[in-house]
Order: sequence, then structure tokens, then C-alpha cells
Amino acid sequence: MNFEFSRSIPLNDSYDVIVAGGGPSGCTAAAAAAATGAKTLLLEASGCLGGMGTSGMVPAWCPFSDKEKIVYRGLAQKVFEATKAAMPHISKDALDWVAIDPEALKRIFDDLVTEAGADVLFNTMVCAVDFNDGHLDRLIVSNKNGLTAYQASVFVDCTGDGDLIAWCGLPFAFGDDETHDVQPATHCFQITNVDQYAYETGPRMHSSIMDCPVYDIVRDESFPLVKDGHSCNSLIGPGTVGFNTGHLWNVDSTDPISMSKALMDGRRLAHQFHEGLKKYYPSAFAASFLSATAPAMGIRESRRMVGEYTITLEDYLSRRTFEDEIGRNCYYIDVHQSEAEREEVNKGTFNADLRFEHYGPGESHGIPYRSLIPQGASNLLTAGRNVSCEHLVLGSIRVMPPAMVTGQAAGTAAAMAALEGIDTRSVNVQKLRAKLREDGAYFL
Repeated sequence: MNFEFSRSIPLNDSYDVIVAGGGPSGCTAAAAAAATGAKTLLLEASGCLGGMGTSGMVPAWCPFSDKEKIVYRGLAQKVFEATKAAMPHISKDALDWVAIDPEALKRIFDDLVTEAGADVLFNTMVCAVDFNDGHLDRLIVSNKNGLTAYQASVFVDCTGDGDLIAWCGLPFAFGDDETHDVQPATHCFQITNVDQYAYETGPRMHSSIMDCPVYDIVRDESFPLVKDGHSCNSLIGPGTVGFNTGHLWNVDSTDPISMSKALMDGRRLAHQFHEGLKKYYPSAFAASFLSATAPAMGIRESRRMVGEYTITLEDYLSRRTFEDEIGRNCYYIDVHQSEAEREEVNKGTFNADLRFEHYGPGESHGIPYRSLIPQGASNLLTAGRNVSCEHLVLGSIRVMPPAMVTGQAAGTAAAMAALEGIDTRSVNVQKLRAKLREDGAYFL
């Protein structure tokens, strides 16, 4: 049943660029747009910036290097280096799988965005769009002021789920290109009062190590929610370990009912896993304390917008370079196991990390500007997990380092389009690339 709802609401038309979503891509988009000279607003539904690295409590960065050099540069490298500097136990030379202190990262993103000159509104949810004839005129947001409309010249969708894309009625893909299944979610958590010596010298916990304590927990019927051996974990502070552990299948992040159930299941899973660690890894975890589960669910996949160019698996495998590329990506195709594949993984007969051969030293592929431009919109760009790519490629490009790279490019292009009064497709790509290089970006 539907009903008509009509009322007058305040309109704010003071911004050139508005970025929806304050995750890694949204932060770099807003910082880049503001630094390029556009009056910029960043809208974030939660109470902090950083997305998966903060609210999601992902305990480590995916690799920043191609095993020879840093690939994710510019603002991404600035955030990365600041995070390392805030963690005394991290080597200054560390480049790959570096731990994240989520509290430090919150402050780092706050500083990145505000020092660039962008405004931020927390606890503000975008709830509707006013889209007409290919032009996004306004966003409607909800917060403690009620409903407010925001008008701008250019918008950037960094919501992760492509909310603006979908609400504008623009084309998007969802999950697997044939089945529409999405990768499983993970609810990250943090355990404190860990015996640090025992943790650092004891058995490594990872899905590829079949005799590690994780699989003892999986096999124990006392912990029925721990269904697989997925466990990435990192020491993030004294006696404190962050866990990206366990899978929750069939979670649809665009469905509030599905997400609500997943968050409750995720908290129960974290508790069971912690109890399992105390049982099977007592040297490190007997006296430990489950101190926090993430406020945000770790979503790997939902909507992907259909852009002016879709990055294909062949592009990835051929290490393709593009004339309009705005960054490079070298992360492996990290598509987590489906529910049907779970038993094979648990038996050690299938390793989801090896679906495709990993890149060798110095290898990467380009990310074209066209993959940030939605089909059918004149003043909307996207970045992060929303970029236009095939399902398998998303397994690589979805993670935080490339998200920050695409965010910086989208924010810079948005500012250029807004200040020049042009369509986002009309941005001079070579001028954009020159500006990105000036600001530290890396591409061929």
C-alpha cells in the first residue's frame, strides 16, 4: 500500500559538490573536491568517517604495494602513512596487510576532510532524490532537523550500495551477473586482554591453515554459527586483536530486514568464536575479553552501477592500461566462498583465494575514469564499491586502498565539472589526470 506525502522542506543550495557516504572513497572524494576549490559537503549516516576501517572494524589494510612499490598513492597513501604513524608497533616500511587502529583512523579521516575545507554532517541519512531528465537536482536527507533538501552542481555516490544510482532509476547490476548472489558478509570484532606473546608466537589463524584452532571451533557443534575457517586477524594494540572472521551468507545490504537479522547473527557469531578461542587457544585467549563488535556490517557486495565503461575480467587478467585511467589496482580477485563452496573449503580441497592467479611483482591494471560515470546521468559520479565492473572484478576493486583512489579521482572530477559548469562526461580527462598526478596519484 502506498500513500501520497507532500510538504515543504528547507532547501540548502550553497554547495558545489555533495558526497553521499563517508567511507574511504567518500572521504577522499570530499577532501579532493574541497582541495580543488569546490564548496563541498560530505553526508554520513553514522557518527564517524571511515566506513569499513572504522565503523566496520576491518583489522587490516589490504596490500598497498604491487610487491615492488606503493600503487595506491595520493590521498590513499596519506591516510595509510598517518595510520601507521599512529601505531608504534607498526614498521614504517610495512606496506601489506598492515593493522588498523579504528580510533586513530577516525581522527585521521576527520582531519583529512576538514583540513581540505569540506563540511561534514554526521547522523544524516540520504532518503530520497529529485532526479529529472538525466540531472540530479537535489538530495533529501533526514537527521535531527527533520527533512532537508540539498542542491548542488555535482553529486558523488559513495554509499557503497549505490543508493543514489538506484533511486535515480539508473542501471545497476547486483551480485553475480547470472545468479545475483552476493559474497558473504562478515561482522568484525575486537578481543582485548589477549596474551600477546602467546598470540604472536602461537599458531597462525587463517582459512588456508587446516590444523589451526579455527577449524577446531568449526568442527565443534557447541559453536553452530561458526561455519567456516575464514579468519583474518591482526594485533591492533597492546593485547588487542581485531578479527575479520566468519561468514554470514545471503545478506542483502539494501534490505533493512536482512541487515537487521545479520547484525544480530554477527554478534552471536562473534561471541561463539570468542568462546571457541578460549577453549582451543587458551594460551592466548583464556583470560581475554570480547570488547566490541563492529557498529557496521562488513558488506563485500551489493549493487554496482553500470557506467560508461565496465571493467571486465579480461581487463584484469590482461593487466590492461587505459588512456583515461585515473589509478591502478593490484589486489587479487578476492571472491569469498559461496555457501555451496563452504564444505570444500572446510575440507581443504578448495582455496577461494586461488580462483585466479595472483599478479606478480610490478603488475597492476588501470581504472578508467569512464568506470566512475553512471550511464544516464549528467552530474553524478561514483567511487568505491559502486564502480562499474564485472562481478569477479569487484572481488578485487572493492577493498579500501582502491576505493580511496577512485574517491580522489571522482572528487577531483566533480569539482572540475562544478567549477567549470560542465557535464561530468565533458571533464577534460588529460587535465584531470594532470591534476591527480600533481596531487600524488599513480597511473600509467
